[in-house]
Amino acid sequence: MNTLDHQVALITGASSGIGRATALALSKAGAKVAVAARRTDRLRELAAEAPGDMLVLEMDVTDPESVRNAVAGTVERFGSLDIVVNNAGLMLSGFILDADTTDWTRMIDTNLLGSMYTVHAALPHLLRSKGAVVQISSTSGRTSSAASGVYAATKFGINAFSEALRQEVTEQGVRVVVVEPGFVSTELTSHITDPAIQAMAKDMAASMRTLNPEDIADAVLYAVTQPAHVAVNEILVRPTDQSR
Repeated sequence: MNTLDHQVALITGASSGIGRATALALSKAGAKVAVAARRTDRLRELAAEAPGDMLVLEMDVTDPESVRNAVAGTVERFGSLDIVVNNAGLMLSGFILDADTTDWTRMIDTNLLGSMYTVHAALPHLLRSKGAVVQISSTSGRTSSAASGVYAATKFGINAFSEALRQEVTEQGVRVVVVEPGFVSTELTSHITDPAIQAMAKDMAASMRTLNPEDIADAVLYAVTQPAHVAVNEILVRPTDQSR
C-alpha cells in the first residue's frame, strides 16, 4: 500500500545507514523524498535505486545557509514539505581526560545544532502541512556511559529540544517523534578516532545480534503513517541482546 502518497519527506544524513534505509522505506510507501548529505555521489546511487521520485541535495547540517537552501530546494521541487527526518550524526567516542575537544565541537555542531537548524528551517512548511518531525536520537539520549559523554550530551539535547518543540507545535497539528536506536550496524562506529575505543565498539557489536538500518526505518515508517490524531512521540528500539 502506498500509505504516503502525496507526502513529501526530507531526510538528512541519507547517504548511508539509517538515513538511506529510511529514504527507501518512505519512497516505497509512496512519498516523494529529498535526500540530503555531503556525499552526493552516494545519494545519486540511492536515487537510482529508489522506486519513486527522489531529489538529491548537497547539504551540510552544520551550515545554517546550506540547511535553508536544502529545505527551499525541496519545497521548490515538490511544492510542500510534510516529513523531516533528522538523521545526520557523528559518534566520536572517547574519554573526557585528554580528549581532542574538536571532536566535541564536531558532534555538537552536527548532531545537536544540525538537527536544530533543520527544524528551524523546515518548521514554517510543516506547520502549513501539519506534518511530522522525526528525530533520530539514541539509547545514549537516555543513559550516558563512560567514553560517550559528549555524544550522549548531544542526544540528551536532541531529546530535550524535541520535547519543547512538541509542546510548542502539537496543538497546531505537527507531530514530533523521537526514535532512540540501540546498537545498529552502520558506519557510525567507524567515525571513532581512538583505536582502543573503536576496538571496544567492534567487540560490543560482535557480542550481540545488532539491529539493521531497516529496523529503524520500519519504526520511522510506523510513526509517520499513523492517523493524524495519533502522535507516536517516542520509540525505543534495542537489539534483544543489548542489556543497556
